[in-house]
Amino acid sequence: MSQVHVLPPTNPSHFAQSPPPSPLQFAQRPPWSAPDEHESLFPALPPLLHGHPDLHLRNGILNAAASDAEGAESAFFVADLTQVYRQHLRWRACLPQIQPFYAVKCNPDPYVLRLLAALGAGFDCASNGEISQVLDIGGIHPSRIIFANPCKAVSFVRNAAKMGVDMMTFDNADELYKIARAHPRAQLVVRILTDDSKSLCQLGIKFGAPLATVPGLLAKAKELGLAVVGVSFHVGSGCYDPSVYTDAVMRARTAFDMGADAGHRFTLLDVGGGFEDAVFEQAASFLSDAIDTYFPDRSGIKIIAEPGRFYVSKAFSLATNIIARRAPLGETPAASSEEPSVMYYINDGVYGAFNCILFDHQTAHPHVLSMGGSFHVPADEPLHTSSVWGPTCDSIDCVCPTTQLPRALRVGDWLGFDNMGAYTICAASQFNGFQLSKVVYTTSGSSEVRSVLAKFAAGDVVDV
Repeated sequence: MSQVHVLPPTNPSHFAQSPPPSPLQFAQRPPWSAPDEHESLFPALPPLLHGHPDLHLRNGILNAAASDAEGAESAFFVADLTQVYRQHLRWRACLPQIQPFYAVKCNPDPYVLRLLAALGAGFDCASNGEISQVLDIGGIHPSRIIFANPCKAVSFVRNAAKMGVDMMTFDNADELYKIARAHPRAQLVVRILTDDSKSLCQLGIKFGAPLATVPGLLAKAKELGLAVVGVSFHVGSGCYDPSVYTDAVMRARTAFDMGADAGHRFTLLDVGGGFEDAVFEQAASFLSDAIDTYFPDRSGIKIIAEPGRFYVSKAFSLATNIIARRAPLGETPAASSEEPSVMYYINDGVYGAFNCILFDHQTAHPHVLSMGGSFHVPADEPLHTSSVWGPTCDSIDCVCPTTQLPRALRVGDWLGFDNMGAYTICAASQFNGFQLSKVVYTTSGSSEVRSVLAKFAAGDVVDV
């Protein structure tokens, strides 16, 4: 990390004896700006601070060191809303013809939802709870929501009708019967099956109608007096081969033609999610080319997508405290061992923020935030093979089975984890009585994010 700050104490047990620097002191170290602890654009939410995320990671560590309160050393997130904003600008630059409908399930963070709403995004919701969370924000019309769960409880369909959410997906005949009874004015989108074999999370094993079944489903919808208005697909969450979008759009074109044959007027194409940050531009190129090829005349057709992790993965970082350590008594662990010689226990794990390891096939990569009372780790610091574990009493609570960490790490030091915004907080539990990690919010760089949020709080929507 840049702008290294070294604390006076060298013994972590004495870490709390030195008072933390004031925000003014931090403000004197460029490029960070001082946080305003009292600024709140939304009274019901935590304050939105200023400055680089690293500032607040370090400030949180310093505050923990200076406090003797119970749980002072708790793990915490730092969310940089400017990163979410940058991703939106990136989306608009690469896919200007496609309106993003953010996948709420990925991270239903209240600030993220408000920022994306302010930027004119729609929302992909999978339950009544997610729909309510979006609409309760205020200023979001129900038409900006797609109920993108092909298999819904009847009560959920009925409640969506009451809340004015008409656009919803289906992929089977039983769903049509339910919707005909509970929400006959619904605007339906048939979800077709596509190739998701190149994705981390394959959704086709659960959802999606094979093209061979689509004509029958469209005929049944017509018989029941239901309006089918478009086609959706999903290439799987975390797609690492964006060429699959070409085949998916081709299948969608076939489904559009089937719709015309069945007497439906399709006006919507939903290209789903699966957008990976590292290959986004490549995916956008494949997708745009496929749309140009198979939908050369797009007059009267609205195109939407359901990105999730693309927006939030890099925006959230997590700071965790080493609460325990297991190492050979009186021995210096061998640096060259291939097997972990030291086990570190931190205060968040797979039942908390790291559930992404179990549910989202992610790999955690720890780095040192503070060691021995300092934020500086020398480049030549000896390393040893280690493992990192969560705080619960369950043996599956392993965050990192093997990694290289400094040999000088001790209880009280802090480990950081980047890219912790997707499928982490949303599925965290309080198993074993451990609390959820809280979030500190900041904006780095320019003031545009604060301006956009302020306008939204005043009732304006900015389509950037």
